[in-house]
Amino acid sequence: MGQATLSIRMDEDIKRRFDIFCTDVGMNATVAVNLFARAVLREKRIPFEITGDDDPFYSAKNQAILHKSMERMEKGEGLIIKTMEELEAMERE
Repeated sequence: MGQATLSIRMDEDIKRRFDIFCTDVGMNATVAVNLFARAVLREKRIPFEITGDDDPFYSAKNQAILHKSMERMEKGEGLIIKTMEELEAMERE
């Protein structure tokens, strides 16, 4: 199988830290990127979750609340109306 070159740009500090990490675990950046590419092809997806961690909308707790609300609506239990203050209080619970 022939070899091909992949050239990417990234922040210098990220590259430096990535190289250090790879060395610490006994590989280099080329091996790490190849492992990533093979995992993507094998799983046919990005092999890790990409989320908006800083956005409370995507929190597990909020997603569970939304899921329950959707189930209730699908069962015909009606529309649920909450003020922003009520929603924020629910999040703190």
